[in-house]
Amino acid sequence: MTHYDLEEYERNVISWSRSRGILTNSTPSQQFLKLVSEMGELADNIAKGRDIRDDVGDCLVVLTNIAALTHTSLNECFAVAWEDIKDRTGYLNEHGVFIKDAANDNSQMSLKYD
Repeated sequence: MTHYDLEEYERNVISWSRSRGILTNSTPSQQFLKLVSEMGELADNIAKGRDIRDDVGDCLVVLTNIAALTHTSLNECFAVAWEDIKDRTGYLNEHGVFIKDAANDNSQMSLKYD
């Protein structure tokens, strides 16, 4: 199996998708529905304790198509997401819920009325 960096995989997927008409004949909405389908397969294999590498890869392929169809890239999306989360504080509790640091949690702001 050949291993590439993420940008090379992205270029390969875009070329593959373009040659099969996916980037010409599909829409972000249609690809989102495909992503939901692939996520269902991923969920099924997680629940059954099966190998999920192909399922995660399939999700990445569809996310690559969505990014291409919306004139962005996985790298750019990662950069935006990283800038959004890199300074977050908090922790994941034993119930699987991320607890934000109270100092940075704007969702707990209360409204005051005169």
